Amino acid sequence: MKFASRATAISPFLAMAYGEKATVLEQQGKDVIRLNLGEPDFGAPAPVLSAMKESLNTPDFPYTSALGIPKLRQSIASFYETQHDVKLSPSRVVVTAGASGALLLASAALVESGDNVILGDPSYPCNRRFLNAFGAEVTLVPTRSEDSFQLTAESVADNWKHNTKGVLIATPANPTGTAIDTDELVKIGQYCKAKGGFLIVDEIYLDLSLSNDLDARTHTGASQSTNNKDVKLQTVLANSELQDTVVVINSFSKYFGMTGWRLGWCVVPETMTPIVEKLAQNLFICPSTLSQKAALACFTPEALAQCEQNRNTLIERASLVFNAVQNMGLSLDAQPDGAFYAYINIKHTGLSAIEFCDALLSQYHVALTPGNDFGEHNADHYVRLSFATSIERLNEGLTRLARFVEALA
Repeated sequence: MKFASRATAISPFLAMAYGEKATVLEQQGKDVIRLNLGEPDFGAPAPVLSAMKESLNTPDFPYTSALGIPKLRQSIASFYETQHDVKLSPSRVVVTAGASGALLLASAALVESGDNVILGDPSYPCNRRFLNAFGAEVTLVPTRSEDSFQLTAESVADNWKHNTKGVLIATPANPTGTAIDTDELVKIGQYCKAKGGFLIVDEIYLDLSLSNDLDARTHTGASQSTNNKDVKLQTVLANSELQDTVVVINSFSKYFGMTGWRLGWCVVPETMTPIVEKLAQNLFICPSTLSQKAALACFTPEALAQCEQNRNTLIERASLVFNAVQNMGLSLDAQPDGAFYAYINIKHTGLSAIEFCDALLSQYHVALTPGNDFGEHNADHYVRLSFATSIERLNEGLTRLARFVEALA
């Protein structure tokens, strides 16, 4: 049997690979601290779990519209208005099988074989894999810590080719947790539009701001929610000029803690909705009916209050991690703005990222993810730590990490 080149050329997802290594050690009786995956330990809000249990009394779960349950699309649109003061037509909201499903649809709709798409380096590896699967070539543009490891309008213009069709940006980003300056993001969107291209913005960590201080976050374009005083990162959808050329991707996995439920959404231009609908009908028929029904409870006051409480817990964990990393003599070259990651510079240890992660896991039983997962430029100098785990396990993991770094000195 001969396999397709797209299958044989794809690299392993190292975050998952180190999870497998951790499992082997656990089967040997080792106590492994897993700080390698970006999976919130909170789980779904209680009202969502209750809604799921109640739904189980229904005798059947038929297919929904390929675009998702209309009531859920309306709820997502309303969420943008209450959380980000952005009025959005539900007709632009497409419910998908996770953010991955959203990126699959966007890639299928926007790129042809041989098209070029610009991404920053470092960036989440699966984003470029979807583009590659539809024949696109990806240009990974090295980013600087001074720019929060984000693309700039200048770097996009410098790397735009004759066959470039668009740009994909994540903000806040995985693995760095950093957000792009809002003005810079708009400039990039304007450049893409002037070139007849598209801008895809991955906003799955949008509502996981790591700060409640407005003054500290003005550089990221933060805005205050209309309903509370907590600072929120701004969605690119707030810029009306870019509505017809921007695709926004989001998910129930991070802020709502529903990773295994495989439910996400995208917001597309009005003219793109029927295109995406046809693709969705053919590629996966519809998202999970059961997950969609339960997700309606995400937007109740009780669920949102729980999500905000979880976010505040992440802020406490972030402070713990950032201080601990500094005390170890390691560095965060750019301060994270959101999500639950620390992208740690380990260059001075003399180990490559993979050597560092292998030794830490085998000797101290702590799983991190090497920077090689996220790009090519200086990837060997960084490791990613996820603090999406309990404070007790996090403290133990940081203690072991400190011992490991001290032993390397």
